[in-house]
Amino acid sequence: MSKLQGKRAVVTGGCGGIGQAICRRFAAEGAAVVACDVANLDQTPPDGVTVQPLDVTDEAAVADFFAKQGADDAPLQILVNAAGIEIEKTVEDTTLEEWNRIFAINVTAMFLTVKYALPALRRAGEASVINFGSYDGFIADPHLAAYCATKGAVHALTRAMACDHGPEGIRVNAVCPGYIDTPMLQSFFQGAGDIESLQQAVRDVHPMRRYGTPEDIANLVNWLASDEARYASGQLWVLDGGLSAQVQQMRL
Repeated sequence: MSKLQGKRAVVTGGCGGIGQAICRRFAAEGAAVVACDVANLDQTPPDGVTVQPLDVTDEAAVADFFAKQGADDAPLQILVNAAGIEIEKTVEDTTLEEWNRIFAINVTAMFLTVKYALPALRRAGEASVINFGSYDGFIADPHLAAYCATKGAVHALTRAMACDHGPEGIRVNAVCPGYIDTPMLQSFFQGAGDIESLQQAVRDVHPMRRYGTPEDIANLVNWLASDEARYASGQLWVLDGGLSAQVQQMRL
């Protein structure tokens, strides 16, 4: 039997690289999925996936969306917070506007979605919230100061929510990817003079000699969303091909 048969899921950032892979996997596992995003809304979703425009930084819009999720007899059992952006700058080069924007999308939006999803999640009796942190919440890449700060905040918020809402049957975990082959990673490569050399250097810095795929992340998210992970909560699940296991990282 499929792991998520009959379950209902919401995925923010559901039209992005990792979000799309999660939605596809959830649908293949039998879930009814709503992919929320503000970009790439014109793509054709797979069977079982509905695309819903949603600005996750807009409190009124988020509150209205999740009120509707709890208005019928089908409880919401899975919430994935995959919406996020990256700013490739040091603190000195980051403007206050950029700082506030990345926190609004990467952290405050997560606070809003969970806050307003909780009534619908409680109705399910058992539910799973999966946030997106990063290995950059543990160790830092150069020129990602604001991004690293947001991911550290996500990690702390995930643990706090797991403690607060575990007694209600709501599990909260964070997936912490390393280098994953997404449009965000490709934008990082575009700043290099020799893109192919940088791509190979990124592969070589991993013990597994490759970076990950969105499907690699979707596999872990799918397990965390399923009943097989019913005792997993409050954890930061690093999926980085062994990158952060090394004594010292190569400077890219």
